[in-house]
Formats: sequence, structure tokens, C-alpha cells
Amino acid sequence: MKKYVLILICFISSIGFAQNNYIIKTEDGRRVLLKADYTWEYIDMQPLTLVDSTKITDIKPLNPNTCNVPQDFTEPKLDKKIQSQLKKGRATISHVKRKVAKDYKCDVKDVLLLSYSEKKARGTYTFCANGTKVTYKRNGHSIAKKGKLF
Repeated sequence: MKKYVLILICFISSIGFAQNNYIIKTEDGRRVLLKADYTWEYIDMQPLTLVDSTKITDIKPLNPNTCNVPQDFTEPKLDKKIQSQLKKGRATISHVKRKVAKDYKCDVKDVLLLSYSEKKARGTYTFCANGTKVTYKRNGHSIAKKGKLF
């Protein structure tokens, strides 16, 4: 019985791999997905058009403060006991801010602490640096951008 079930599973999976979908371009530049079950659909709903750069006049620069921080925002206060213990390993909030400022090529005054989660062994800090919202983590005395392995 096990032999027949194994053969059936192999047969069904091979059918799935045997079917191919194709992407083609129409004459007007739209891409179409041709499916293996003889149906199709547009990938691009509108045809591609070239834009003349001389006609574009109302481009506005990006807002430098994309963190949406209110004007009267004050940074949250951190635990003094934890910060005094981290001073020995150079992992206090001022050290973290210097690292963020160095990574984002701005001044330490431009780095604003938005929120934090902190314990003795590890911490997570969310900053606004150069108008960019960024999260850093601290594991022991090492500081790294969240999402990076090393």
C-alpha cells in the first residue's frame, strides 16, 4: 500500500512541475501571463509610455522629516541603573546614538530616540536619524542595526 501511495505522490508532483507559465509582451508594450490551463491575464494593466522630462514641472522634494515626530516631542528617559552598568562596555544610549549618527552620516544632535525596550542583557532602540526611522539592537555590549546578522 505504501508503494502505491509513493507512486501516486510522485506522479502528482511531476504533473505540477510539467506545466509552464509564460510571460510575453504585446505590441503595445503590456506584459501578459499565459497560464498552463489555457487562460491568460495582464500583468501590466496600462501600456508602458515614455515620459518626457521637460513636461514634468510639479515635482516636490521629499519631506526631510519622514518620522512624523511632533515639534514638542521629548525623548523617553532610560533606566539609570542599566545605563551605569553599560557605561563600562561603552554601550550606553550616547554610544548607540554615536553609532547611528556615524552610520547615517549626520550629527549626534540629529538622532532622536523615539522608543526603546531595554534590559541588562539586551535592548532595542528606535531612532529617527536624518528623517529615517531606524531600529538598532544591543546584545550585551555589542550594538548592531536590527536585521543585520553581523
